[in-house]
Amino acid sequence: MISRDAAPTRRRAIRWLGRNRGGLILAITIALASSFLSEHYAAPAMLFALLIGMAFNFMNDQPGTAEGIGFASSTLLRLGVALLGLRLTFTDVSQLGVAPIVGVVVMLAATILGGIVFARLAGRSAAFGLLSGGAVAICGASAALAIAAVVPKRLLKEEDVLLTVVGVTAMSTLAMVVYPLLFTYLGAADVESGYMIGATIHDVAQVVGAGYSVSDSAGDIATFTKLLRVAMLPVVLLLISLIYRKDSGGAAGLPWFVIAFVALMIVRNTVPLPEALLSFINDGSRFLLVIAISALGVKTSLQKLLAPGLNGIALIAADTLFLLGQALIFAHLFLL
Repeated sequence: MISRDAAPTRRRAIRWLGRNRGGLILAITIALASSFLSEHYAAPAMLFALLIGMAFNFMNDQPGTAEGIGFASSTLLRLGVALLGLRLTFTDVSQLGVAPIVGVVVMLAATILGGIVFARLAGRSAAFGLLSGGAVAICGASAALAIAAVVPKRLLKEEDVLLTVVGVTAMSTLAMVVYPLLFTYLGAADVESGYMIGATIHDVAQVVGAGYSVSDSAGDIATFTKLLRVAMLPVVLLLISLIYRKDSGGAAGLPWFVIAFVALMIVRNTVPLPEALLSFINDGSRFLLVIAISALGVKTSLQKLLAPGLNGIALIAADTLFLLGQALIFAHLFLL
């Protein structure tokens, strides 16, 4: 009985693997190559994944790879986003005090709203403004992928997602070099520098790099502040899901990966888990996102990516400067 019932499932699995194998192998290979290059050249793996993936755009429409690429760019993306919940812990954030925490939340909300306003003024959609503003406000490429997974597909093109990932990655890398010098020039102490670095730089890795380039204490504060921004991701995803509920068919429920994200975040902060397990899952989550961005790269040509012009990159730069300006004003009023 068990063998007879299992046979159809096994056949479906074999057929599914046959349809998706080529695309999955391609995306995983690109992700492995990107990770290798990132480790050896100290550049973001997602940026390498985008560039290498776009070089294989000709494989997107091939029968042997199309379905696997689609699976990697959608389902694996959502799984990777869900697992991000296990990266969040808030125990150390209390060291910042109430005012800096409130400041981070206010700056995050203002940056997202500013992104929407800037996008509309530039003739882009509000959805693109939400995507770019959210990526700048929260955690760069990871936030961009998470937000893109929640916003209805008819409102965002894949080129918009890739353009945002490229833009926030470039801005974050530039900020990692420039911001520590800027804050030191302005006379900020280590704690203030760390706070502003954590409140403004997009990607976690760049925050860590910039913070610890100032001092250990600055690096600690920068990391805590950044984690607070990342902790707002599930809240933003929940709000976006509710706002666009009607566009997704009127379903009352939230996307499964948003629920999983929140559940794993609660588990991370309430249940003691082995560090080895957390490290393994965190690495796995990041690699799934690299696979997903590799697949998105394969699905988009450079010509299509730049077709709308460079105003998308300019908008992300505007969002970045807007967030920096807010942090400087807040620090001047409450910290410096």
